[in-house]
Amino acid sequence: MQKYFRKIAQITLVLVYLVIVAGAVVRMTGSGMGCPDWPKCFGYYIPPTDESVLKWEENKDFEKGQVIIHREALKVAKSDFTTSATYNTSNWENYTKHDYAIFNVWHTWIEYINRLFGALAGFGTLILAICSFGYWKKSKLITILSWLVVFGMGFQAWLGATVVYSVLEPVKITVHMVMALVIVAMLIYIIYKTAVAGKEQNANPNLLKLLWASLIATLIQIIIGTQVRQFVDLQIDIFGENAKNQWLLNPNIQFYIHRTFSIFVALLNLYIAYLIYKFGVGFEKIRWVLLLLLLEIVSGITMYYIDFPFGSQTFHMVVASILFGVQFYLVLEASKTKSNPNSL
Repeated sequence: MQKYFRKIAQITLVLVYLVIVAGAVVRMTGSGMGCPDWPKCFGYYIPPTDESVLKWEENKDFEKGQVIIHREALKVAKSDFTTSATYNTSNWENYTKHDYAIFNVWHTWIEYINRLFGALAGFGTLILAICSFGYWKKSKLITILSWLVVFGMGFQAWLGATVVYSVLEPVKITVHMVMALVIVAMLIYIIYKTAVAGKEQNANPNLLKLLWASLIATLIQIIIGTQVRQFVDLQIDIFGENAKNQWLLNPNIQFYIHRTFSIFVALLNLYIAYLIYKFGVGFEKIRWVLLLLLLEIVSGITMYYIDFPFGSQTFHMVVASILFGVQFYLVLEASKTKSNPNSL
């Protein structure tokens, strides 16, 4: 089983990134409340495609837990029953988690697909954890981390539920995103630790510190970015989906911090790349870091000056999460190298 374990870990990492992509699409389209309940969607395992399914009608069969929208409120069936000629309040109870009661078929299915990706990634992590028992004698840490990923996915699912129940509270959205990156980091660590040992590269503790600083700076940028995104969401509520030129009108302080801090992040990584190439210490993945940073900067400028072209927000968020993963792998590489006092 060890022969295929690393490949399973890589596939699981891809699945987790697909969840991040799906989550970014949910944010871009404003579909976070497309399924107002959890883990079902309007009380169904497969959500409706037409609003008529969610309306009360006489002589209609309902099962316990199914949801309808009645007088602009969510009502939950108390048991299995068939409706009579009039609406009977005794058959229904109010949905108490929140008072959001809007059905939009596109939002519903975008959010539902996001949840399907989450379930698929959760299944992948469970397979990985079971297979990790093959490493128990060789490296208990790999087995422990693999199961921590499973619990992390469970915690992430719970966070997703709290985000829905809070009607997309900004702090909870931020924690949800950070937890996704923690899961990414654990999977990358597993992938790195199960790699075939290669030639050690020269390094220096100073380089490792710089790489850690760069990773932390990226994480801070992502956190601030989620706050900027929340501001944009509020602007959309005020000006509408079609007034993209108004979305960053009079931006908040987080926007200016995010934009200014990006300059520091870029310069820090350019300096790291300069040191790596000057002293020939390897770490070729720094090229990926620079490319991803360039894409981040270009997409950020595009959103600001070209009024949020379709997909630009999703692209910006996904690239940031990939950047975090590559930087974390670089940190791992630098932490296991041999020291060379003549370098850096």
